[in-house]
Amino acid sequence: MNDFSGMRSRRSLGQVFLVNDKVASIEAAHATGKTVLEIGPGQGILTRALCSEAKKVIAVEKDFSLYTILKHERIAKNLVLINKDFLDITDSEIGLGKIDIVISNIPYYLSSSVIGWLAEKNMQAVLCLQKEFVEHMLAEPDTPSYSKLSVFTSLLFRVTKIISVPKGSFRPIPKVDSVVIYMKPTRKPLGKEESRLMGLIMQHKKKTVRNAIIDSRAQLGIDKEAASALADKAPYSDQRVFKLTPDRILEIADGLRAMMSRPRRST
Repeated sequence: MNDFSGMRSRRSLGQVFLVNDKVASIEAAHATGKTVLEIGPGQGILTRALCSEAKKVIAVEKDFSLYTILKHERIAKNLVLINKDFLDITDSEIGLGKIDIVISNIPYYLSSSVIGWLAEKNMQAVLCLQKEFVEHMLAEPDTPSYSKLSVFTSLLFRVTKIISVPKGSFRPIPKVDSVVIYMKPTRKPLGKEESRLMGLIMQHKKKTVRNAIIDSRAQLGIDKEAASALADKAPYSDQRVFKLTPDRILEIADGLRAMMSRPRRST
């Protein structure tokens, strides 16, 4: 028997715990014969399902109390538990090169960080995320939810919805429903400068590309005159950013990067 009954969730860690075995089984079906990384096993309902399907499960839990109980339970011989903040963990600590997939009901506050990590490592995943967050991930241009997250997700992953998860599937019950998705990388990660420039452009998504560039001049490290010159040469300069596809946003960023890397002529 486990000893989770007397524990309270820690709001500072965004803890809500899955209590729906059906959802755990659906997620674990993607683990068959694989080495799986689970981020935030919590009370272990998904962990147990994963261990019954996977070749090996590496579960990273920040909360020492939860880690201690899971360790004491000895859930399965193919489970490796690590007590550490996922954001601080190294590739060697989790044996990254041997991991096939990430399958997790991640704390919601980690959603953006985990997706960035997946993109950097070119890793596939099955994740349970807030419904609204997934809507932003999948949003199309010229819609209210279209955002920087939409652009990066579209460029880097193919995302498939697996199942909707009502909020009553968790304890304590959160305020929102969730969605389980499958994410498959579609290309090499974006360069840091490309990512930075796309992020700057999308910060001003309601403006034209020209005005978005000019308004980003401080972050670009240039004055208004230089920013205007760049903006004049940028593709789609007279179009509003939020109406452009992710590929076009990337094209603008690539164009800016190329223009800014050219040596300036001395006068």
